[in-house]
Amino acid sequence: QVQLVESGGGLVQAGGSLRLSCAASGRTFSSDAMAWFRQVPGKEREFVAAISRAGGAKYYQDSVKGRFTISRDDTRHTVYLQMNSLKPEDTAVYYCAADSSRLGYLSGDSYSAREYEYWGQGVQVTVSS
Repeated sequence: QVQLVESGGGLVQAGGSLRLSCAASGRTFSSDAMAWFRQVPGKEREFVAAISRAGGAKYYQDSVKGRFTISRDDTRHTVYLQMNSLKPEDTAVYYCAADSSRLGYLSGDSYSAREYEYWGQGVQVTVSS
């Protein structure tokens, strides 16, 4: 059974930092593309960042470029999202996702939640002003 478990969320003041972690089990993590999405109540799940197998390619949503960094440690089966210079509009539930359909490569479809087969339960990030 595939499991993705996020951690590291919490409450932080604007301008602060958080690092989210997503630990994967139950499948071959190193061959998957991984991503982070976020969602606020009443809105669709929104792409944040994605990383290809071995970390060779990374995609970011424009609003987080230069502030967020996605990375992965295949020895620990874990993907990270380092979030710096946080803003109140970053407040959301953050989800980790895995895409096993493209041998770990990113494409234009990697921005879509429909591309990902496996999802974590989500972790709350709240940024106060």
